[in-house]
Amino acid sequence: MIYKSASRDRNPSIGLAENRELLVAPEFYKLQLKPQDKTPKYKQIVQSVITDIERGLLKNGDQLPSISELSVEYYIARDTVEKAYRELRERGFITSVQGKGYYVQASDTTKLKILLVFNKLSSYKKIIYYAFLEALGEAATVDLQIHHYNVHLFEEIIEKSLGKYNYYVVMPHFTLDTEKATYQNILNRIPSQELVLLDKDIPELKHDCLRVFQDFDKDIFNALENAADLLEKYSRLVLILPNDANHPEELPWGFRSFCLLHNKTFAVVENAMNEVLQVGTAYVVIRETDLVELVKKMRQTSYLLGREVGIISFNETPLKELLNMTVITTDFEAMGRTAATLLLDKQRVKVKNPFYTIRRGSL
Repeated sequence: MIYKSASRDRNPSIGLAENRELLVAPEFYKLQLKPQDKTPKYKQIVQSVITDIERGLLKNGDQLPSISELSVEYYIARDTVEKAYRELRERGFITSVQGKGYYVQASDTTKLKILLVFNKLSSYKKIIYYAFLEALGEAATVDLQIHHYNVHLFEEIIEKSLGKYNYYVVMPHFTLDTEKATYQNILNRIPSQELVLLDKDIPELKHDCLRVFQDFDKDIFNALENAADLLEKYSRLVLILPNDANHPEELPWGFRSFCLLHNKTFAVVENAMNEVLQVGTAYVVIRETDLVELVKKMRQTSYLLGREVGIISFNETPLKELLNMTVITTDFEAMGRTAATLLLDKQRVKVKNPFYTIRRGSL
């Protein structure tokens, strides 16, 4: 049986006999032991207690099970439990009161522990990351993991991390051939109050969790609508969308919708290498290598950029500003800041991240 203090006074050295009663701990508190784990059992006990302290499940003054109780309940040798408690005491996480038992004694249990799981690390992701950290300030510690669009690696990350963090902030971008049910099942293992979806929403996911996302379909459509006056002089639009970069499948939907609405001839191609520039064509470019290729091709012709041939690039950078390039972009800094602020406020809402058009000379 695991007990917790019911006293307002959490100092185990004051009024224990008068003010303490034994209560069964809430059901959510369980010692985290994995029989298949090669980590020594005493180390698992140590880590389990420290993790629950950091997550706020165990607070200063809370009473822990006795050595005998822990030994019986989890079929662990008394010497193993005693070794774990000795280490916890030496590291300052618990204290013992003779004749009373063991109590939590942690100096700082207020900081949140957050696991941030990105699909990749890019210059744009770094903006989100640093904005997220800045908005959190001293309220939390953040660990960063990358799943590289690999759902199996993502599952491994989550399995190893469950129960060790207060929040799991996830970018759920995976290879286009990944079954949605696969990563939805993994996400469903995370308690809804601990899950935050970042950058991409999953409407089918039943979790009532915090979501700060781009609406890729509507975002590109609305961004092109905002530049419709500049696009009037172009009869043909080309979206250059690499098929090897696992970009959201919703992007071409919004692009096609705009073209059909405005009676534009359109095409979706994989790269700019084989593209022959034509007067009256505007290009929407996702990847920077394709942008560079288009600029090179432009310089080999006499066409005027922004008059005869147009270019719209995804995602703002200082270089694109220098090149006077029209950009459609989400606000990456706002995404990180919003997620952190709402997380600290314990909000579980859906927030569409700002997306806008920056009009420059390339269109």
